[in-house]
Amino acid sequence: MVRVHAIKGKKDLHDFIMLPWKVYHGDRFWVPPLVREQKDLFNPQKNPFYQHARVELFLARENGDTVGRIAAIVNENHNRFHNEKTGFFGFFEALPDYSIAERLLTVARKWLKQRGMEVMRGPMNFSTNEECGLLIEGFDSSPLIMMTYNPRYYKGFMERYGLHKARDLFAFWIDSSLRPSEKVRRIFKKMSERQGVRVRHLNMKDFDQEVERIKAIYNSAWSGNWGFVPMTDEEFDHLAKLLKRIVVPELVLIAEVDGEPVAFSMALPDYNQVLKRLNGRLGPVGVIKLLWFSRKIKQARLLTLGIKEGYRKRGIDSLLYMRTLLTAREKGYVGGEVSWTLEDNLLINRAIEMMGGKLYKKYRIYEIEI
Repeated sequence: MVRVHAIKGKKDLHDFIMLPWKVYHGDRFWVPPLVREQKDLFNPQKNPFYQHARVELFLARENGDTVGRIAAIVNENHNRFHNEKTGFFGFFEALPDYSIAERLLTVARKWLKQRGMEVMRGPMNFSTNEECGLLIEGFDSSPLIMMTYNPRYYKGFMERYGLHKARDLFAFWIDSSLRPSEKVRRIFKKMSERQGVRVRHLNMKDFDQEVERIKAIYNSAWSGNWGFVPMTDEEFDHLAKLLKRIVVPELVLIAEVDGEPVAFSMALPDYNQVLKRLNGRLGPVGVIKLLWFSRKIKQARLLTLGIKEGYRKRGIDSLLYMRTLLTAREKGYVGGEVSWTLEDNLLINRAIEMMGGKLYKKYRIYEIEI
């Protein structure tokens, strides 16, 4: 019989973190996360998300074996921003037995209902500012950095339970050897020659101030998007500190109009190519592997691009895309992913397709009334 309980103590947290190694055993596309980073992620003293959220982690066990896990999440910032009573589930994993998924989802749903929530949405790990969405198309390759991956059968579990689509998220692949369309090259040339518009890369010597500039653009640019939650200063600074170790300055671009930062984009080397070789551990041997294989990374992920209101539809997005593509090509990247975008963000999706992007993965966020 499957039993679900809230985790208590280090042993339960260890089992929660290590369950994916059982679920994905033998799956060559799965990328093991670093165990140490997972511990920090679920540590309220180290993760600023906990400052405005309530989180409960649950384990499913059968005959003493760990067979599933789920997190139930009340994100107070989301509900204040959207004037909703929406709860979330995330970090869902289960062996291929529907009864496990049913018990986990029911327990999370009940926990959220007890806290006044009216809708359960997910998967969110922990919010749209982090990893989110269930992979529903594109299982023939590994996820890129900070993107999710899951077994095919999860989709059936969600829909059998009664969860329905809230939104789909798109991921596009761009081959860096492809030549952009004539229209894109024309826009790029026009924008490059326009006086007052300047694109520069991240200045690592002024990193803290650069983070402040990007922060102002990010929360302004994304505020109208479905599911968006403004990042707190603590969350943004925490993420910036983590990314500083792996960022390539030339792949983080800031667009200025008459000296004012109005847009930015950020692409990261796909360190998942290295993580696959570490199996979650970063001991002395892991560090050597990290240093060695990081030089062999040949793909990147463009994970965010934001433009302030009032500066859209001016071709700035194409300028940033094109500059990123050219820089990636110069650095030897053979291709990369642009993700994720909302399915109904036609302006951005068309711009990506104009750059040669091909839709190759889809993710789904589900919801159900409580």
